Amino acid sequence: MKTAHLTGPALDWAVDKSLNLNTPYNSWGQLGKVPNYSTDWALGGPVIERERIETCPVGDEWRGMYAYMPDYRSYGPTLLIAAMRCVVAIYLGDEVKLPQHFLETTA
Repeated sequence: MKTAHLTGPALDWAVDKSLNLNTPYNSWGQLGKVPNYSTDWALGGPVIERERIETCPVGDEWRGMYAYMPDYRSYGPTLLIAAMRCVVAIYLGDEVKLPQHFLETTA
């Protein structure tokens, strides 16, 4: 799936995988056990700070940009979604191979 289209638990799973946290759900991607990086500031905020993601509004959406490599840019309807998509793009690229159940719930 395109990183630019990731949302919800699939985006959160990809962020967790990007950060190489090796949590139990990474190996099989159990739905509902992924930290909500893209909706919870207590989880996503520290990721933005640690990964040096810069954000700004662009029209009706937000842009997340990697401070050290401005070519890494992602957009989203909220600041957290844009920033988390940027984190995924940095570590996993423009396409992410998701566990099958994420593909079934996003189709």
